[in-house]
Amino acid sequence: MRSTGRNAVPARRTASHPPIATSSHRQVDTNNVVSPAHRSRPVYATHEPRRMHWTVYAGFAMITMMIGWMVVSSVAHWWQGVEDDWRYGRPRTFQTDQVVGHHDSATSPSHFIAMNLNRHIQVIEFQGGDAANAKVYVGPVLVGADQDLAPVTLTFKDVNADGKPDMIVNVQESHIIFLNDAGQFRAPHPGENIQYTP
Repeated sequence: MRSTGRNAVPARRTASHPPIATSSHRQVDTNNVVSPAHRSRPVYATHEPRRMHWTVYAGFAMITMMIGWMVVSSVAHWWQGVEDDWRYGRPRTFQTDQVVGHHDSATSPSHFIAMNLNRHIQVIEFQGGDAANAKVYVGPVLVGADQDLAPVTLTFKDVNADGKPDMIVNVQESHIIFLNDAGQFRAPHPGENIQYTP
């Protein structure tokens, strides 16, 4: 290089800088990106459950009581049948001894057997305890469900004030009276004065 009398100035070099990114994509702060799974979902209005009217509870209570009553009634009916089976057997049979003045005495009372035989009420009297002097008294025929299992019992009481014990046949709430007359029992005649209180 030749000297020109002036201070030579070195050739100026162009400053090199890193190239500016010219990508067409915007830079995004990933901290603010929300994934599709976490996008906000629509919020629906919630309502409180409707309360049932008090009559609904009352209806449930009545139905429960009715079912309970039916169950208790069924169990009671079944248990009554079991007790009657133990006490009266099948067919329903009742036996007792009683002095009624028909060839009997305190040492040889008459023996009575009352039966509900297929809904037919029958009473057999062994006068003085002797089968040779047996008499059969026919009572009513029972009608209705399970009437063949209704127990029949006998009581003796003077109901016409003639001084002789009369026979009362008891079937549930019914009482059939046979009057003691002429060495046997018979049904009352119309107009006869009978006073009986169960």
